[in-house]
Amino acid sequence: MSHEHLRTAEIIERLRATPLFGGLADAPLERLVAMGDVVDLEPGEAIIVEGDTADALYVILEGELKVTKRSGSNEVDLAVVGPGELQGEIAALEGGRRLATVRAIGAAEVLRIPVEAIRELLAAGPEVALGVIGTAVSRLRAMESLLRAREKLAGLGTLAAGLAHELNNPAAAARRSVVALGEAIAAAESLPRPVPPPQPPGDTRPPRTALERADRMSELESLISDPQAASALLAAGWTPQSLANVAPDVRPWLAADAAVRQLLGELTMALERIGEIVAAVKGYTYLDQAPVQRIDVRIGIEQTLVILRHRLRDVDLAIDLADDLPEIEAYGSELNQVWTNIVDNAIDAMDGAGRIEIRAERAPDGDGVRVSICNSGPPIPDDVRLRLFEPFYTTKEPGRGTGLGLHISHNVVVRHGGSIDVSSAAGRTCFAVTLPERLNP
Repeated sequence: MSHEHLRTAEIIERLRATPLFGGLADAPLERLVAMGDVVDLEPGEAIIVEGDTADALYVILEGELKVTKRSGSNEVDLAVVGPGELQGEIAALEGGRRLATVRAIGAAEVLRIPVEAIRELLAAGPEVALGVIGTAVSRLRAMESLLRAREKLAGLGTLAAGLAHELNNPAAAARRSVVALGEAIAAAESLPRPVPPPQPPGDTRPPRTALERADRMSELESLISDPQAASALLAAGWTPQSLANVAPDVRPWLAADAAVRQLLGELTMALERIGEIVAAVKGYTYLDQAPVQRIDVRIGIEQTLVILRHRLRDVDLAIDLADDLPEIEAYGSELNQVWTNIVDNAIDAMDGAGRIEIRAERAPDGDGVRVSICNSGPPIPDDVRLRLFEPFYTTKEPGRGTGLGLHISHNVVVRHGGSIDVSSAAGRTCFAVTLPERLNP
């Protein structure tokens, strides 16, 4: 018996010990080995790289391999696989891109079966075809379950980063206002308070243009000799004419009083902004509320936009939310995730800048609501549009998306008994979500 024949016999015995190939006769197993190539792997060597075009599937003969998938800047461990395991069958069967990366942990040996041999493999008998399909489905389910959890964590991380950014600005403004307020109060207290204090004219028209404001500021500075004091007086409603009627020795107190009032207004605005963000987060997540309840989708959309405000800075946002929308029975936090995914994808499609239009109206049949979210990004090709809601399908480069966002959104909408439709043309892509007034049992 030749060495090559002995090697083939050894591989056949290893294949026969696996659930997938155990029921095959000698002839198809020999053909399978003949069409494949035995590959020796060094530790850390990859046989599959996420994002590459699939050209083969692999059967592990010896050693262990680690399966990972990129999520943002992280590499997520999905599984460790050993002898008898099948890898790369999902993309190979589909003829698409690799969904994950597979590397040898230590020295390993695999049987590489090229794509052109897969059809013959499946034709070997229904047991093999069902086995391969069962393996692919099982792996997809396990990967989806793990990445769903990862997607939620990534979503929380994105949410936390956005909130930190949004909260930092008003918090920093509040800190600055408090410090400046203390100084302004001390300055005001050091000056004699006129009795009664002069009041600014009540009918003062604020400057309409930047040029008009600059001119008024310049005139006030000529009377008070302090740019900051002039700015505070202008904000309080004083004009050069009205200030000119006040005694020169009273003007410094008026400026200090105006500065205190201005800083109190800034502090109030900053605290109100913080309160708005906290309230939006609580409403967005439906904390301390029943999972299913009657909700107003307009509130959920508005809260979502508050959460995503840091991503919308360069976006021209147009919102049209009808006044006569009925409340609907829904899982509120899940629907908010739908709005988040669609708006977030729209921002990505436009590379962060463009126009997003959000419209909420009664459903065409009058029962329920219809929410349309349109963006000015490039059109979605027909072949891509047909696959948008498939799990793991994404046109983004590896690490930028798991391909689950729209899949999860679609499942949420269907769970509510609704539908989600996509239309796309040059400069306008729309996702239309229709939801019934009551959840289907």
